[in-house]
Amino acid sequence: MALISNILFPVDFSPASVAMAPYVKRAAGICHASVSLVHVVDLASHSGFELYLRPPSEIAEEHLEIGRERLASFLTSEFPATECSRILVSGDAATEIAKVARTGEFDLIIMPTHSGIFRQMLIGSTTAKVINDTDCPVMTSRHAQTISPKPLNHREWLCSIGLSSNSERILRFASRAAAELSVNLSIIHALPSADQALLTDLDLEEQVESTERQEARRRIADLQRTVGSAATVRIPIGPIKDALIETARRADADVLIIGRSPRPGAQGRMRDLTYAVLRDSPLPVVTY
Repeated sequence: MALISNILFPVDFSPASVAMAPYVKRAAGICHASVSLVHVVDLASHSGFELYLRPPSEIAEEHLEIGRERLASFLTSEFPATECSRILVSGDAATEIAKVARTGEFDLIIMPTHSGIFRQMLIGSTTAKVINDTDCPVMTSRHAQTISPKPLNHREWLCSIGLSSNSERILRFASRAAAELSVNLSIIHALPSADQALLTDLDLEEQVESTERQEARRRIADLQRTVGSAATVRIPIGPIKDALIETARRADADVLIIGRSPRPGAQGRMRDLTYAVLRDSPLPVVTY
């Protein structure tokens, strides 16, 4: 069975959703996957004036009907209704999207994001909550409201691993996806250092084999043997987030895959580094 065969595309009828549509369609074509559009109606968005005139149940039903009609006619040229299902739910957007992804057994969520809002207010955003609450991989892309992301191609994918207990799960997913889609996969493992100057020349820095880098290469080689991967390995040194972002930028890749905790908890699945990479990455990011 294919790793990604069922894609969920949350839409809010915004310019960002329209701009993201060709990207989602391209991703579905590459993966030979079906696409379902989901829209969440916020029944609490009515005005006080509406409540003064009509009962809440009547207002809620009207909002649902409006959402149903808009969803049925939205992006029909890119995603014909006969081929792509439409799912209408109500409630908190992030909670409902995560629930639909779980109950519908979706393999990937692709989220449209507003560049300015997403970058400045990531922690409180619907996208961040979906990433934190859902089990399946989530792809996000940094882009402006009316400009679609860089086209997705069969080229280069990057997988960032930190050699934690979660690394095998992340690399196994990335390796399998790359193999199925005939993508060239590279691994990034950043060695932490507070020295920003170490990022000035990554090519020169890569030639310096420190004891720490040699040990990291050994552990990554062991991990690749376990997973059955043969990816190229890059080990930059510097502030971790900056090292990952700069390496990704220079690679001119299509996708950056990063991990998140496989279990929700008091602090959630995501950590500060995950938020920072999502916020600043020049590439679309898949979190898993």
